[in-house]
Amino acid sequence: MTHKVKIILADDHALLRSGLKLLLQSDPSLEIIGEASDGVSLLHVLESKMADVIILDLSMPNMDGIQCIREIKSRGYKSKIVVLTMHEDENYIIKVMHAGAMAYVQKGAVDTEIFEAIRNVQINKTYISREATQVILTALLSGKEYHPSPDDPYVLLSPREREVVKFLARGYSLIEIGEALSLSSKTIETYKNRIMEKLNFTKKREIVDYALKHRLLS
Repeated sequence: MTHKVKIILADDHALLRSGLKLLLQSDPSLEIIGEASDGVSLLHVLESKMADVIILDLSMPNMDGIQCIREIKSRGYKSKIVVLTMHEDENYIIKVMHAGAMAYVQKGAVDTEIFEAIRNVQINKTYISREATQVILTALLSGKEYHPSPDDPYVLLSPREREVVKFLARGYSLIEIGEALSLSSKTIETYKNRIMEKLNFTKKREIVDYALKHRLLS
């Protein structure tokens, strides 16, 4: 028997959830195992039901989508997250993907792109809707730089922590960074641990990706 992809829908609009559920049920390989109207209730659902894919609206009460994504990741749930949104700003797209989503689909294209997004995340590939991709490409080609919003985790880093991020991303060891900044390697390790915690990272490679994505090495 073919394994069905288990899906949880999270959106505060019951009508949208119903329409999305009807759309997804047209594919026999997909199974809706739960629904939630906000981030808090989604976390409750995840305590008893494990989904392969979570389809998540970003604008929800009690806990917004980005907070919810971070909480899902911090709790160690392995569900792939597909975001549904009306937002088109390139900084917002980057922020959502950085938080841990694997797919970004705009609601206006959900009927044509949601199945493609699900297929991609199931094989560990990211997916960004065509319109969102165009937004990012336009920003890159125009030379527009990434400017973090006030609630971006990078803003939470101290000037010294930002220095350490840049050294780490360039491949310097803790001892080498300590020598460059006239600090002990133990102090640098403390900075590194704080950075990992603030940015919700678990691997050093994520620091490199983050620095490249936000052009911190230029």
